[in-house]
Amino acid sequence: MSITDFLTDLLNPDLAFLPKALAIAVMSSIVCGVVGCYVVLRGMAFIGDAVAHAVFPGIAVAFVLQGSLVLGGAVAGVATALLIAIFSQNRRVKEDSLIGVFLVATFALGIVIISQAPGYAGSLQQFLFGSITGIPDRDLYLVAGAGLLILGLVLALHKEFVAVCLDREMSRSMGLPVFWLDIALYVLVTLAVVISLQTIGNILVLALLITPAAAARLLTDRLGVMMLLAPVIGGASAVVGLYLSWSYDTPVGGTIVLVATAVFLTAWLLAPRHGLLVRRWRRPGGQEPTDDPQPEQRSNPARVGPSPTVG
Repeated sequence: MSITDFLTDLLNPDLAFLPKALAIAVMSSIVCGVVGCYVVLRGMAFIGDAVAHAVFPGIAVAFVLQGSLVLGGAVAGVATALLIAIFSQNRRVKEDSLIGVFLVATFALGIVIISQAPGYAGSLQQFLFGSITGIPDRDLYLVAGAGLLILGLVLALHKEFVAVCLDREMSRSMGLPVFWLDIALYVLVTLAVVISLQTIGNILVLALLITPAAAARLLTDRLGVMMLLAPVIGGASAVVGLYLSWSYDTPVGGTIVLVATAVFLTAWLLAPRHGLLVRRWRRPGGQEPTDDPQPEQRSNPARVGPSPTVG
């Protein structure tokens, strides 16, 4: 299928679900790209997977009550994020352990709830793998509203999020409300995951949150540039992935993730500073560069060096 044919299908009133799917895929990819930058910087990729499972009980309840899946998932995800943030204040149990506990517990609860509804197997498959054919207009507006809310909170709390991601103890000594910033970040991750479930599904949503941000981190040392590159990579992956999916009749979520992964692998090989081939070409004998940030990076928090905890 040519690009012209794809554009024609987008304008075809008999295929009204296609432009809605494209809009949701692009919006959710952009939002996940922005939020994913903080997740990658903090090294908390596991939280994205946990949230993707944590929203299941809310989605199950919404399905049984025939309500909005996006709204139901958001409520369940935010509630779980709050519980993780509260329980993680006890330092005897590490954050990743708590995430694992709540991950399996909430997903199990969701399975029990949705199994009580007739015809739940099809809805479970849609939740796991995504669907572009059954997106109601109200969910389109909910995704747009949630996306604007997320981007607004990111603009308002960007400096504080960066400080906590780079050095939690220093942030606490500076008087920043680390606990509440943790909750805010968990909520943002939850909302970003929920608005992505419609097109990409529960299993692959973590890739949409992590892969564009990881690719952007390979392409630049500057946090500001990374925050711009990640949503661009995510949005472009959504457009190209949906086009390829529509052309070759492949699953939308999987195709979008494969496109984003291809971008990441290209950056891993050819990034101007951190690409594998470029580093081997520049260094005699193929010696790998050190992972220690340079003095300029230590003194400038706007630069993102090889270490995930640049001070």
